[in-house]
Amino acid sequence: MNEQNNENKLIEGEDFYYTPEGYKCFTEKHHLKRGYCCKSGCRHCPYGYDKKTGTNKK
Repeated sequence: MNEQNNENKLIEGEDFYYTPEGYKCFTEKHHLKRGYCCKSGCRHCPYGYDKKTGTNKK
């Protein structure tokens, strides 16, 4: 019951990758699949959110 559905399953290299420090970093493709900006200042944010100003650039 705790298994993710196939449509929600994250695929390494497509939806995320691990940084040299060991953190999981989500890709632009994953953010677009999710469909909204989380306003966390993500490295690959396709929505253009700037964490310093709290606004979207795009």
